[in-house]
Amino acid sequence: MFRKPTALAFLGIGIFLSFLILIFPPQLAFEYDFEQFFTEDDPDLAFYRQFEKDFESDNDYLLIALQSSTGEVAEVSFVEKSNLVKEKIKTLQGVDTLISILDLEMPKIGLFGISFEKVFDWESEENLKLSKSQLDQFEGSLISKDGKSILFLIKHDPGLNKEQGDSVYGHIRQIFSESKITPKAVAGKIQAQGDFVTLMQQEFGIFLSISLILMLLALWLIFRSWWGVCVPIVVLSFGVLWAFALILFSGRALDIMSVMKPTIFLIVGLSALIHYFTQLIKKLNANVPKDQAVFETFRELTFPVWLTVFTTSVGFLSLYFTSIPALKAFGLWTGIGILVIFLALIFITPGVLYLVPLSKNKTAQLNPISALHTLFSQIILKRKVILLGFLGLTVISLGLGTQLKVNGYLLDNLPHDHPIQQDISYFDEQFGGSNPLEIYLEAGNDSVSLLDFEVLQEIEKLELKLLEAFGERQYISPLSLVKTLNQAQNQGSPAAFTFPSQGQYLRMKRYFSQLLKTEGPKVISSDQKSGRMSSRVADLGSLEMGKRRTEILDFVQKEINPGLLKVRWTGTAFLMDRGHESVTRQMLQGLFVAFLVVGIIGGLMFRSLRLSLILLIPNIIPLVWMLGLMFLLGIEFKLTTSILFSIAFGIAVDDTIHFMAKLKTELKKGKSFLYAIKRTFLEAGRAIILTSVILVVGFGLLSFSKFGVTHFTGLLISFTLIFALLADLLLLPVLLFPLKKIWERKPARGLKA
Repeated sequence: MFRKPTALAFLGIGIFLSFLILIFPPQLAFEYDFEQFFTEDDPDLAFYRQFEKDFESDNDYLLIALQSSTGEVAEVSFVEKSNLVKEKIKTLQGVDTLISILDLEMPKIGLFGISFEKVFDWESEENLKLSKSQLDQFEGSLISKDGKSILFLIKHDPGLNKEQGDSVYGHIRQIFSESKITPKAVAGKIQAQGDFVTLMQQEFGIFLSISLILMLLALWLIFRSWWGVCVPIVVLSFGVLWAFALILFSGRALDIMSVMKPTIFLIVGLSALIHYFTQLIKKLNANVPKDQAVFETFRELTFPVWLTVFTTSVGFLSLYFTSIPALKAFGLWTGIGILVIFLALIFITPGVLYLVPLSKNKTAQLNPISALHTLFSQIILKRKVILLGFLGLTVISLGLGTQLKVNGYLLDNLPHDHPIQQDISYFDEQFGGSNPLEIYLEAGNDSVSLLDFEVLQEIEKLELKLLEAFGERQYISPLSLVKTLNQAQNQGSPAAFTFPSQGQYLRMKRYFSQLLKTEGPKVISSDQKSGRMSSRVADLGSLEMGKRRTEILDFVQKEINPGLLKVRWTGTAFLMDRGHESVTRQMLQGLFVAFLVVGIIGGLMFRSLRLSLILLIPNIIPLVWMLGLMFLLGIEFKLTTSILFSIAFGIAVDDTIHFMAKLKTELKKGKSFLYAIKRTFLEAGRAIILTSVILVVGFGLLSFSKFGVTHFTGLLISFTLIFALLADLLLLPVLLFPLKKIWERKPARGLKA
């Protein structure tokens, strides 16, 4: 397929396909949905979906803190302005409810039954002063702990897509702008996803542009010819266009992980082209006619290059076998995109090369042959030192890696100085947190209702334990309803918001049904058999939150009577923590698939189990060293770092396969085993070093990203590729030397097979 007529035909097909994409372009869309990081096969996810239907989503809200310019919330002008804003927001399409101290009503029980009175009355200065005495009860929930801000808790319609969420948030911002009130802090799903997408769009464009500039510079330094720069740019432009067109035509929006894809596609394609161009220039310098040189280059190298591209793709595709939707989608479409890049290479490159004049180029040699000669001689002389050195570093790295902690945060991917992070810190400090805390409550077999006195006593014990674990804060639950009624029958005194005595409980029972009909968050089911305990806490990280959750659940097991009350943790924050806690399983699943595929490739190529294992060793060691590096740099295990192992393995193994494929070619020429290793080291070594430099610089570029996942991908994979280069150049020849006797004794079963 690489002869001139066929190559030109494929080039024509490629150009026609590209014109179709440009004439009928797919719709470019960005999205961010952190629920895509939930563990798909987690039974807790299925449980939460049902909980969400029975009660409500704990994530469809927006928190807005409004601070008075005087630092006093009980100030008439501030309250009036805030109230006008509140009323406008409540009328917006997409806004379900708005909870604030401004319209909060508390029940009171008098001679004529239950009635409701506003907590905050600002109709006159006298009423305002009287209201102040009741506000202390709501500090840390609807009023900030320092008493300077009030909270708007806006619940929007569940299931708003990105565009609808942007619209609602845009209208809210417009209302504040027109009212000349600037919120002190804002946090919530519809705000965060908008800011995430804005940052994604910026970084997508930046990294695509910088990757192209980097590629131009690298090509010029390597080939020093106009065609050595222009042809790869044209080919990779076709490839990237096809890859993203396929993703977008499939209906996929670009997400937070997509920021990396332009750089990944370009550097993987560039490293493949370098193998082709280095071989082509070698043939041109040997006075092989251009058409023959192009044909022979692509005929000889397409299979080994395909193997290296395929193993890189496998590193990403292995993520499809994890149980995190975001990782599955990233792995699948990045892996497919890399294969599309390869198709562009073999469809476009030969045809373009046949059409353009090619000049000889003596500058394409990366390293002087004498330097590699010297290095190879030192490897032969210091085999034991190399083996002991690699073994020692691997053991140390393994020891350090076992001390790594699994810990992730909800906003891991945002920079620490981002305004969202600062707003979250404000809510954590002044309003108890912004992360939802949800606990499912169910009446036990020995109880009739969650509102039974004995069941309420069990809920009280659980609440006291939660207060001990997370500090003073308010919880909404069936118990909070009962405490509210106790306060109501004591003339609204905040001091009476406590667990009632049995006599008080009996007197208030007749008001249960009336209170349950009032508007507000749903905390108990209609049959009173199930309910929720809900609050907000700071994002403590999955590690610390896991410890506190375990402590509380141990308390439940020991101290809560299951015949009266059953307790189960749930909620979106809990599910996110569960995802982080599953990182070891996710990593092993991805690595197992990658190891299996590469092992099969090695077995098919070399017909030798021993060589398949040798193929894996120089690529497993860099992964172990990555563990040690993570410990030294203070990088913790989380979803976005655990996946890098299978990706790094898939990329790093390329050079090993290239080395082994070259060795197989040399042996087929009838050369002795040691001489074949030497020729492989000298010739393949240059290409391995060159492609590794390109990959390291390309991935190193990603380490400058503001997104955590992109930053860690660039940083850790760059170092791992350096480790893999050392393993391929120093360790791999040492591992192959002992095979000399086997090769000479049983050639039919060795590489030659």
